Amino acid sequence: MAAPSYRDYVPGDCLDDGPKIDGDQMNRQIPMMASAFAAALILGGAFVLPASSAPKSALATLDRDSDGTVDLAEVKAAGAAAFDRLEKDHDGTLDSSELHDRLNAKDITAADPDKDGTLDKAEYLALVEQRFKAADPDKDGTVDASELTSPAGQGLVGLVE
Repeated sequence: MAAPSYRDYVPGDCLDDGPKIDGDQMNRQIPMMASAFAAALILGGAFVLPASSAPKSALATLDRDSDGTVDLAEVKAAGAAAFDRLEKDHDGTLDSSELHDRLNAKDITAADPDKDGTLDKAEYLALVEQRFKAADPDKDGTVDASELTSPAGQGLVGLVE
């Protein structure tokens, strides 16, 4: 036996006390609702970035020589620029408030050999280099788009963007 359709509806069949729609009304409403749904999908999809766009945009930003990879010199240049942008009070160091959650307290302590609670530019760039090496598992001296998607790669991007 085939499943009942809306044409088989008999008023009083169910507990629905809402407005009754006859078959002709239903036939006019279905295409209208489908069009609205399709428009919502199309417009909503226009604002969604592909999952791989974040690493590619980071690669495009960091890859100054446009060779499709990022080397240590490119990353350190981006890290130095990030340090200068973040260092608002012009004391030559970054404290936890200037780092804006880029590093947690444990990471700051580990990257702070002089234990003054802040990172100077040399300490920050040493951390950038450490994260670069972690993001380069094949040890070829470069990081490509796929390596930037790893947790280590994302940790590097968080420091230099």
